[in-house]
Amino acid sequence: MQIPIKRAIERVPGGMMVVPLLIGAVIATFFPGTPKFFGSFTGALFSGALTILAVFYVCMGASISFKATPYILKKGGTLLAVKVGIAIILGIVFGRFLGEAPVTAGMFAGLSTLAIVAAMNDTNGGLYMALMGQYGRPRDVGAYTIMSLESGPFLTMITLGVAGLSAFPWQTLVGSILPLMVGMLLGNLDREMRDFLSRAIPVMIPFFAFALGTGLDLTKVWQAGLLGLGLGVAVVMVTGIPLFFADRATGGTGVAGVAAASTAGNAAAVPAIIAAANPAYAEAAPPATVLVAACVVVTAILVPLVTAWTARAFGQPAEPTDETAAAEVSPSPVATPAGH
Repeated sequence: MQIPIKRAIERVPGGMMVVPLLIGAVIATFFPGTPKFFGSFTGALFSGALTILAVFYVCMGASISFKATPYILKKGGTLLAVKVGIAIILGIVFGRFLGEAPVTAGMFAGLSTLAIVAAMNDTNGGLYMALMGQYGRPRDVGAYTIMSLESGPFLTMITLGVAGLSAFPWQTLVGSILPLMVGMLLGNLDREMRDFLSRAIPVMIPFFAFALGTGLDLTKVWQAGLLGLGLGVAVVMVTGIPLFFADRATGGTGVAGVAAASTAGNAAAVPAIIAAANPAYAEAAPPATVLVAACVVVTAILVPLVTAWTARAFGQPAEPTDETAAAEVSPSPVATPAGH
């Protein structure tokens, strides 16, 4: 007898991230003594999010190739710069009003600069590649090899620093990107290491998601209801419109830009990492994790709909006939739609 557990989880948008995260949150809310009661490996899993994420980013880095074509560098670099640039602008604006702490009362309770920046900074790579496979062309899929540099907390730390909020020492900044860079070095020096490490990426997503969930209190999750929905819609609109025009400026139809207007599943891990690196964000991290997780779900639903409409309205790009062979780079298995 076989039970389609994996298929059922994947039917939920961002399921491999969201479902384990919610399971961890349920246990933490209603059975808070579980890790202490069992101890050993079981207890360690409840507090092991950062360790699992360190391994995750090594494997993620291994999937990024240095050998990207000029088109991919132009396309991916432009979309990366626009997405991160928007996060920096919003970080500066909201940082002036909110600082590091979250809103404590009213309908915006839980909202913070950290939540906004983390939600805006990182694109759901699996969703982008799936949409480009349907509505774009292979070399647009390959552009994600550059955009995947958004992965992890490094750019969020830079954004918060640029916004004038609590700075991070250079050791912390280097430490946040070092696992990714080590992975990139290993993957580019040895193709077999790239294949070996890349296969572990989707496997680790539910484990660090569960560990993150055990740090959440579901009695506060209701606050992310309409606020989480609104933030998810804002991600699609605020990043989608500039990305649309940026894509058109680099020779696309705008479809690739809209397809990148999402929040990555592992972006929900960023607030906890930021808080671990700088205690000034400790109060903002738990509600920010809930809000970013909500954005993962909302954008995973909205972005495919908006991308399909954009493809119908502005037409699919014609396949180039000359340089395409060199530019068409198949993306490595960097993520699944439920993951990055």
